[in-house]
Amino acid sequence: MPEKIVLAYSGGLDTSVAIRWLKEERGYDVVALTVDVGMDRSREELQSRAMAAGASRHVWQDAQETFIRHFAFPALLAGARYQGHYTLATALSRPLIAREMVAVARDEGASAVAHGCTGKGNDQVRLDVSVQALAPDLKVVAPLREWEMDRESEIAYAQEHAIPINVTKASPYSIDENLWGRSVETGVLEDPWVEPPTDVYAWTKSPAEAPNDPAYVEIGFDRGLPVSLDGETIDPVALVKRLNTLAGEHGVGRIDSVEDRLVGIKSREIYEAPAGITLLVAHEALESLTLSKEQRRLKARLAEEYAEVVYNGLWFSAHHRDLAAYIQSTQRHVTGTVRIKLHKGSAGAVGRKSPKSLYDFSLATYDKGDAFDRTAAVGFISIWGLPVRVQAQAQTPAENDDDALNP
Repeated sequence: MPEKIVLAYSGGLDTSVAIRWLKEERGYDVVALTVDVGMDRSREELQSRAMAAGASRHVWQDAQETFIRHFAFPALLAGARYQGHYTLATALSRPLIAREMVAVARDEGASAVAHGCTGKGNDQVRLDVSVQALAPDLKVVAPLREWEMDRESEIAYAQEHAIPINVTKASPYSIDENLWGRSVETGVLEDPWVEPPTDVYAWTKSPAEAPNDPAYVEIGFDRGLPVSLDGETIDPVALVKRLNTLAGEHGVGRIDSVEDRLVGIKSREIYEAPAGITLLVAHEALESLTLSKEQRRLKARLAEEYAEVVYNGLWFSAHHRDLAAYIQSTQRHVTGTVRIKLHKGSAGAVGRKSPKSLYDFSLATYDKGDAFDRTAAVGFISIWGLPVRVQAQAQTPAENDDDALNP
């Protein structure tokens, strides 16, 4: 009896070719596992493709709600964007996929798991480290790290072995997508000077071609979590799907970035994240009402750290658990509604309200009803400026000292 191996199967070029390679070159009995986190392919299509490529069995796991509730939304609460741009869609799906790989491997009695990641991508790290954290006894096999084939060679291999794929030399993009976002790389995109061709985008209209009239949407939050659209309570998956459609129609969510990969190289990536961008803008706007200055300052720093942890494949780490605990605590009073204006590629908060708001109109207004004690300002400024005055008196620079004018 050949050993069983569970392959994370997306139905794309890399994993389709990997099935045949694992079977013929390594002698494995391949169980293809598809974890549906919001794919554009049907279960029947992927099962047919996996079996045609040589898998003995195809397992389909519908994980859309789990993905949004337990992976995407926690990153939303953190305000996480890698290097200020990337909403981490692909990175967030990998620990979930790894967890399902381990679970199916246990059910099937498999001794190993496999994935279709390349030897210079981020996903190999995310999947390998996640499996190591959850099941260190399982062997991890990565065919694309072992064979010497470029993308054109893979396409030729698939054609030679009659493996059904949906990639051609004329359209060689590598695409990954889930409910939280869509990423595109390779092909002409590898030249950062080249403007992305129009066929790169699938979820978003060009801002120039988006409707001239803006759209408004009111997003309701409860303890930081999105729970309603325009006053209608809605489940997380439906909420994200609806925002992807609405915001995408108005050109919101396009990201063209050069980012620093974990393995040490720079990579040009194209992302589409209409719902993710819209929700991040809305969530931050609500936090501006409900968090103190100190909470916002520290949380902004931790958002960068959280994004690094997710991007670097450390979801199942104690560090992530500790960060998540603080972030969850900050969301106790992040409840309210934000009105977002979607127009020509931008999503902006134009209204926000909360029963837990720290905004006090009587203190903020300059009109009648102003309750701010202006007489207290003089004493406050005196105390606040005391250390500055003391230092200036004790360490006054000489008149000809350049530091006097250039601190």
